[in-house]
Amino acid sequence: MASETLFYIIVGILVVDYIIETVLDVLNARKFSDPVPEELRDLYDAEAYLKSQQYKQTNYKFGLLSSGLSLAVTLAFLCFGGFGWLDDFVRTMSSNPIPQALLFFGFLFIGSDLLSTPLGYYKTFVIEEKFGFNKSTPTLFFMDKIKGWGLAMVFGGGVLALIMWFYQSAGVDFWLYAWGLIATFAVVMNLFYSRLIVPLFNKQTPLEAGALKSQIEKYARGVGFELKNIFVIDGSKRSTKANAYFSGFGREKRVTLYDTLIEDLEEEEIVAVLAHEVGHYKKHHIIFNLGASLLLTGLTLFVLSLFINNPQIALAIGVKVPSFHASLLSFGLLYSPISALTGLVVNYLSRKFEFQADHYARETYAAEPLIDSLKKLSRKNLSNLTPHWAYVFFHYSHPPLASRIQALQKC
Repeated sequence: MASETLFYIIVGILVVDYIIETVLDVLNARKFSDPVPEELRDLYDAEAYLKSQQYKQTNYKFGLLSSGLSLAVTLAFLCFGGFGWLDDFVRTMSSNPIPQALLFFGFLFIGSDLLSTPLGYYKTFVIEEKFGFNKSTPTLFFMDKIKGWGLAMVFGGGVLALIMWFYQSAGVDFWLYAWGLIATFAVVMNLFYSRLIVPLFNKQTPLEAGALKSQIEKYARGVGFELKNIFVIDGSKRSTKANAYFSGFGREKRVTLYDTLIEDLEEEEIVAVLAHEVGHYKKHHIIFNLGASLLLTGLTLFVLSLFINNPQIALAIGVKVPSFHASLLSFGLLYSPISALTGLVVNYLSRKFEFQADHYARETYAAEPLIDSLKKLSRKNLSNLTPHWAYVFFHYSHPPLASRIQALQKC
């Protein structure tokens, strides 16, 4: 297939994706004023519900602006030879393919982040501030950015350099070595993310001895769940929104509770949230998600190996000289519809797993404390209570609140 044809396919993919996402956003926005489901009538008073609608409308309009700007910049860069110009520029800096690739993607990453930073700043310090969520400071915001750049250079750059070295050494079979590298990296990150990465951004402290810790440990013993690592993270330094998550497996498994969660919920509600997280572990969702992610990565790398040596793939983005890094970028754009389809499957399974974890919490602890915690968190976060079913299908990794409560209330 000629590079010109591939170019128009890439443009078509970008435009169609934008249209689909915009239609979904519009459909979802039209549901904002729908009647609240019966199960959630006690969630808001009139004033609070009006605030939640205003928050949703504000984010909806901001999202339309952000996505439109992103599409315009990407199409302009593609149609006016931006990728070709950047490729020519990095070739003046090095004749080695690996540094060329690192510079190419490094400049793209930094340029993209610089363009998105004003939008991120506005969302944090205008929108989130207006609705009472933001606790961050400009210094913290930009420090997070700098740390993110550093991690991207170390890990992203290191993985890319090794993948290119595999390509130079093994040819089209590079994908097997790349798959092994990414799989190893993913397992290590799953095991040690909380030890290695989280401390760069947040402070984690062991949960203090007391009634809450005693209740958690009592529940864990009752379901045969060995739990030695319970940490509290200072999420309140950035936002008032609350969360809890489970990470790692084996001896490295740990539960992390946001300090805002402890402030907002009663002790039995926190234990119910923990029971939900234990349910994910007991149902092997963490291992399944990791395995599925690695299988999808292997499939993607295999397909990449079939096309990486086709010069037309690289030339489609406007470069003059075919290269691994140009082919990789072009392939990523062409492969995005397949990624979107696999994303639908992943989201469907994720929603199913959430129901299973809720069921586990109901059977091993109680339904009402979990229902109360979900309601409180939804109210605190001004969550959308009436999402459009199509938006849920495409984007939600968790079921809508009303659906979860209906399932929990079943005998």
